[in-house]
Amino acid sequence: MNVISRLKRLRTGRLFEGDKVIWIILLFLGMISVIEVYSASSNMSYESGHYWIPIKQHTQFFLLGIVFAFAVHKIPCRYFKLISVFGIPLSVAMLIVAMFFSERVNEAGRWLTLGGFQFQPSEVAKGALITTVAIILSNMRDERGATPRAFKWIMVFAGGICLLIMPENFSTAAMTFLVVLIMMFIGHVRWAYLGSLIGILFFVGISLFVFLRYTPEDTIAHMSDAPGLHRLPTWAQRVRNGNERPNNPKDYDITKDIQETHARIAIATCNVIGRGPGNSVERDFLPQAFSDFIYAIIIEELGLIGGVFVMFLYIVLLFRSARIASRCERAFPAFLVMGLSLMLVTQAMVNMAVAVGAFPVTGQPLPLISKGGTSTLINCTYVGIILSVSRSARKKSEEETRVDQLEVGDKTTQTEDLLSEA
Repeated sequence: MNVISRLKRLRTGRLFEGDKVIWIILLFLGMISVIEVYSASSNMSYESGHYWIPIKQHTQFFLLGIVFAFAVHKIPCRYFKLISVFGIPLSVAMLIVAMFFSERVNEAGRWLTLGGFQFQPSEVAKGALITTVAIILSNMRDERGATPRAFKWIMVFAGGICLLIMPENFSTAAMTFLVVLIMMFIGHVRWAYLGSLIGILFFVGISLFVFLRYTPEDTIAHMSDAPGLHRLPTWAQRVRNGNERPNNPKDYDITKDIQETHARIAIATCNVIGRGPGNSVERDFLPQAFSDFIYAIIIEELGLIGGVFVMFLYIVLLFRSARIASRCERAFPAFLVMGLSLMLVTQAMVNMAVAVGAFPVTGQPLPLISKGGTSTLINCTYVGIILSVSRSARKKSEEETRVDQLEVGDKTTQTEDLLSEA
């Protein structure tokens, strides 16, 4: 009977602690991911002859990701500082190995194989960098905010990591540096430093755009032989394709830029409610329907309502993370949770912008939805860290509430005693 009574007292809320809304968001994203990846990977299933293997693998990875998130959210957030200690040197080593010794896919050395699993070192590097920036912003502070020394150290780590990522994955490096820039803004880095940095980035960005847009192709091809510039022709092609659009739709070459073309066809034919799950047509023509362009398949099958709902989930994730950060009594967990949520949401927004044609093709998957084993595990781990911080902040809030209730109770008792004496 004692064991039964204990089991009755064991509630789901005690198992899955932290912010319940984020748990629900993770659940919804997981369900959408399983359904849409199953639909979008039908072409790959047909070619391999194994119809259930792709979705079984993806489902197993996502369920394992839930286990990762559950295990990580039980860890006290102060231990996450170790991510920086071990993650930064490990990330640097893996990025260098991937750059020079990994097998190239689409002319980019982004992947490493370890124990039979393929993963991108940049995914690990992003988390390590965000943690390092959170530590610096929380430790190097004065009454005005982050100190000038904090800005210098952030530039050292962010510049080094992003420069290692950039030759193989320019969009990931740019997106990661943008998140770091927003974190510095939240951490009250001096405006003089931020203004100078933004001015330099703006000048470099405009210069790079003009160079890639107007430099002759022969010069671009010749320069690509230099170390670290082998993807220069790809960058130039994406910049030029993003600006070359015929005025008359009849002049559009449907055989050119297959991914962009069929993604737009999928979105244009979706209507409000979509074709229905599993009824996509363009999945058979999109080479990366289950990864980089899965948002186009989501809109085609679930309609504008489904597309807006997915976007809404990511926005709610960001706002709930901001609320968690505001409840933290220490600076490190607040900066950490904001950095990780910004990283997930920024990547999601970039992926969605590419799918609808509002941004050049970048090769960014939709986090927690696109097919990918190790990326799913890593992103679920980041969500687990956010949940761990929310769990700690919630406990602190509950303790403060109990103290307030006790103080109110003591004052009420004292008042009653005084009234009885009178």
